[in-house]
Amino acid sequence: MTNIRVPEMGLVVLVGVSGSGKSHFARKHFKPTQVVSSDFCRGVVSDDENDQAATGDAFDLLHYIVRKRLRRGLLTVVDATNVQPKAREALVAVAKEHDVLSVAIVLDVPERIAAERNATRPDRRLLPDHVIPRQRRELRRGMRGLQSREFKRSYVLEGVEAIDAATITYEKAWNDKRELTGPFDIIGDVHGCRAELEDLLGDLGYEIERDALGRANGANHPGGRTAVFVGDLVDRGPDSPGVLRLVMGMVAAGQALCVSGNHEAKLVRALRGRKVKVAHGLAESLEQLAAEPDDFRDGALRFMDGLISHYVLDDGRLVVAHAGLKEDFHGRASGRVRSFCLYGDTTGETDEYGLPVRYPWARDYRGRAMVVYGHTPVPVPEWINNTICLDTGVVFGGKLTALRYPERELVAMPARQVWYEPTRPLTTGAEAPASGGHRESDVLKIEDVLATEGVETRLMGRVSVRHENAVAALEVMSRFAVDPRWLLYLPPTMAPADTSKLDGYLEHPAEAFGSYRDLGLDRVICEEKHMGSRAVLVVCRDAEVAVSRFGVDDGTTGAIFTRTGRAFFRDPARTVEVLERVRTAIGAAGLWDELETGWLMLDCELLPWSAKAMDLIRTQYASTGAAARAALPVAAAALAQAAGRGLDIAGLRDRVDRRAANAELFRDAYANYCWPVDGLDGIRLAPFQILAGEASAWATLRGHDWHMEVLGRLVASDTSGLLQRTESHIVELGSPESVGAAVQWWEKHTANGGEGMVVKPLGPFPEDRKVQPSIKSRGREYLRIIYGPDYTEPEHLDRLRRRSLGRKRSLAMREHALGEEALTRLTGGEPLWRVHQAVFAVLALESEPVDPRL
Repeated sequence: MTNIRVPEMGLVVLVGVSGSGKSHFARKHFKPTQVVSSDFCRGVVSDDENDQAATGDAFDLLHYIVRKRLRRGLLTVVDATNVQPKAREALVAVAKEHDVLSVAIVLDVPERIAAERNATRPDRRLLPDHVIPRQRRELRRGMRGLQSREFKRSYVLEGVEAIDAATITYEKAWNDKRELTGPFDIIGDVHGCRAELEDLLGDLGYEIERDALGRANGANHPGGRTAVFVGDLVDRGPDSPGVLRLVMGMVAAGQALCVSGNHEAKLVRALRGRKVKVAHGLAESLEQLAAEPDDFRDGALRFMDGLISHYVLDDGRLVVAHAGLKEDFHGRASGRVRSFCLYGDTTGETDEYGLPVRYPWARDYRGRAMVVYGHTPVPVPEWINNTICLDTGVVFGGKLTALRYPERELVAMPARQVWYEPTRPLTTGAEAPASGGHRESDVLKIEDVLATEGVETRLMGRVSVRHENAVAALEVMSRFAVDPRWLLYLPPTMAPADTSKLDGYLEHPAEAFGSYRDLGLDRVICEEKHMGSRAVLVVCRDAEVAVSRFGVDDGTTGAIFTRTGRAFFRDPARTVEVLERVRTAIGAAGLWDELETGWLMLDCELLPWSAKAMDLIRTQYASTGAAARAALPVAAAALAQAAGRGLDIAGLRDRVDRRAANAELFRDAYANYCWPVDGLDGIRLAPFQILAGEASAWATLRGHDWHMEVLGRLVASDTSGLLQRTESHIVELGSPESVGAAVQWWEKHTANGGEGMVVKPLGPFPEDRKVQPSIKSRGREYLRIIYGPDYTEPEHLDRLRRRSLGRKRSLAMREHALGEEALTRLTGGEPLWRVHQAVFAVLALESEPVDPRL
């Protein structure tokens, strides 16, 4: 019985004459979706699986499907005769193109059996007699090449019994360690610095194990952490054997993983007697190993020779390779993948020191996996598009650096001395980080949001963005937005409550409460809805945080921007003053220490409305009110004269009087939100949610009641008069008394000129239903601004009650999901372009055609 070992990700090519049982074998051992049949493809392009004239097009289609599957990392089985070397070579080329292993399975049956099987198939009865003998001769001629050159692995099953008895075993790739979830301590290039490695391991909490001679031969972590070495353990430093002894012991005990570096690969070739250039520290390693016993030297050779190119860890979230790895190569196996892992990508040029110029692949990286690597020394590790280089040149007098995963915490141990003089000064490394400022890797590319698959979110899966909306958003963001390093979030729109059936009302809190109650929620919180302009505020504790966290080195320590990402104040000095007042209040409230952060992002309302919207008020609302006050009294006077002459105009006169009264209510409504402002005098900032801080997306981690409590303390600590409290009430939906009290509060608030309130769920949330993140319930008089002075007249109210809310609700859900995604990516340390991807999508969705009055 033959056990056939098949890679979980790779290409399997079935080889055999017509009638050898390939299709039956494929159905028996593989999923239907894994098998790509030439007969099926011939049928797709011609409606006849036996139409030999369609063979060319059929194999074009077959190769296209195979390419798509291999690109996605799927096991693919080709069911075709494949007896000709040319046909097999084309498939092997496709496998190499996608850096996957290829396996051939030959089903070799006697010609008699193949002929008998074809005779029983209606579609094969007319097969010419010469076909099977010809196919068998072609197979025999190419068998030697098939087994020795074409495929990574091949199996020949001779006879029906061998074919029927064969079994299939799926093999994971050697680099596939997705089941290992850590936590890990990933350690940069050691280069023979054994003492520094021991110091670093001790600092990381590992307990060093020693042999009878006191030499370190292992290390374990009491907390169950695993060390991962990025390669280049040897060369240049004082004790390469000591480093090997320690790492080999850790790997053998399951306490560490290690990938190969280019220095290990070269040392292996030298130890095997191959011709290599003895340079870059190789001489030191050879000399040090020559002093070791033969058994240690042999064991070190086996260890280094067995190191693989890279590891894929933690369900694909982490990739470790010596020189880094672009996304297309993750989990793949080929010569060029190994070469990239060992040496990186070069431009083909050399610098002034004679060293190869590295192609900055990390700047173009767009993968979801974190890639951790070494190889090219840098003064300080820098995150570039979710990648980081840990080679900080310990052997050159720099540091030995480790990355704690998943904590993303860097731990470094200074070199005890300069062990080897670098060819190129460490501070001028080709990939040395900038001292703050904007990096090319931060830039959002238009294809990041125009991709057909949209933006992936944790709350709603993929959220798509229309091309035309993305183009409009690009115009706004590129021309009018604040410094993109501060533009880390845009607030979502809110959906209104269901239309009220109460007499004289279009919106009422009862509908909002009912919506959440129907979804199974028990508690909600009602927050005062300020009538102002939405403002997002990002504030750093000091300029040092602005540089270290956001790369902003122009002296600014934050920003205040609108829902479309524009600076709230035209005068930068006004922004500085607001930030200073908020920063002082945060410090007085003790929130920097309590929340363990050096920066905060707040969702706020800035009052009065007239501070930002005076032009709108003047042209759209005040003009309407002025026209009504000018025209309606004249009309009323004329009607009074007509009535004095005995004309029956009672109905018309009553209508004009009602319109005049409505016009006064309309003017009073928007006047409530206008008052004089002089500089910051008169300005009020009402925060209602702490969106994020260092490593914590508070908007997703804490309930709204927590936000109200913390922000209440923030407002109370403000001595400048800038910050204004947001009133709130928790409502038990099962209690008529609690609901009634909230309604009374809303009625009183709106009667006094307030806009209304926002109802937000407090949970627990039903898992199988989508819950609106918030529902706004606006006051009767505020809606007069939105729908016009006469909207409460019965004929208008009846019409407005037929308004459609579906699009608005969908938009609110999608924008909320994108907003939370942006915060999660930001606090998770993802690259800026990933954050901007979600922010940009919110701005693009705002271009969707939705009734703005909702």
